[in-house]
Amino acid sequence: MPEPPEPPEPTPTLDTALIAAPAGPDAPEEIENGIVEALKTVFDPEIPVNIYELGLIYDVDLQPGGEVHVKMTLTSPGCPVAGSLPGEVKQKVEAVAGVTAADVELVWDPAWNPSMMSEAARLQLGMF
Repeated sequence: MPEPPEPPEPTPTLDTALIAAPAGPDAPEEIENGIVEALKTVFDPEIPVNIYELGLIYDVDLQPGGEVHVKMTLTSPGCPVAGSLPGEVKQKVEAVAGVTAADVELVWDPAWNPSMMSEAARLQLGMF
């Protein structure tokens, strides 16, 4: 005698189906990637390397509503671009899709030093 057929799998309903939001330009990881790319377009005019690779960005905090808080430093407290560079960072971050506002905090602790640069920045500057 043949075995009875297996019962069909139940069809998922909205309350039981796992619905994932598609990744798009407003997905947090896409926004974060956009912020990093935007930061890589900002340069210290005295050093031919972007501020992200220089290690001047200490933290990027993306909030659920699209607000971003950036903690950054400069190569020295007497840096001539201290008045303009944070404003440029704010402008570039706010231009990223999904960002609703940006706040840039200039911090001095820990003090920046060349060991904070990425390997790519060290290579570009000939600092092996």
